[in-house]
Amino acid sequence: MDTAPAVLELTEVTKTYVMGDQPVHALRGVSLSIQRNEYVAIMGPSGSGKSTLMNIIGCLDTPSAGRYLLEGEDVSRMSDRKLAEVRNRRIGFVFQTFNLLARSTVQSNVELPLVYAGVSRSERRRRASEVIAKVGLAERSRHRPNELSGGQRQRVAIARALVGEPSILLADEPTGNLDTTTGEEIMALFEALHAAGQTIVLVTHEDDIAAHARRIVRLRDGVIERDERRA
Repeated sequence: MDTAPAVLELTEVTKTYVMGDQPVHALRGVSLSIQRNEYVAIMGPSGSGKSTLMNIIGCLDTPSAGRYLLEGEDVSRMSDRKLAEVRNRRIGFVFQTFNLLARSTVQSNVELPLVYAGVSRSERRRRASEVIAKVGLAERSRHRPNELSGGQRQRVAIARALVGEPSILLADEPTGNLDTTTGEEIMALFEALHAAGQTIVLVTHEDDIAAHARRIVRLRDGVIERDERRA
């Protein structure tokens, strides 16, 4: 049994929004523990709470109640400024829309999180070049996003997410804007990153995408309906 501390641990997390004068219970007491180097898919139908859970895991939102420990540190009650620091240091985000700067090169896009982190120019260049090579785009580092295919743009987004050496790679529908073949190539890249030791949390509504993960957590009506580990 793994006795190492969890990279993230949620205990009885709830999230309630007020729409007009009506409370909406997006999460209803979710407890979830993810160990280092796990590859977890979070699934659920629309309205199940999976986007809310992703936002809390990614420190984009805070719980209404309950506790969230990230590498043993309680982030559930942090100020917005502290949460922004945690996001930049510990969480790498990959979105289906890529979110790249259109006028910047691949190299500059990937370096961006390190600019915010105050990393020196020479170190930024070294680390960005390293992850660009890791995602198979070394020969494209001087290109701009409009000169790349959709799959290549997602690889740039993954490189940008990795450049800060995050504790968690958090991917939200990462193949949603890609054709099937390109999507499989991106999922193969996630497989390789997981094999190299990266902790990955993947949010998806597609069974064939979730099937790449080693563990599938299914939400319904704000609670965990099933938590399945795969061989």
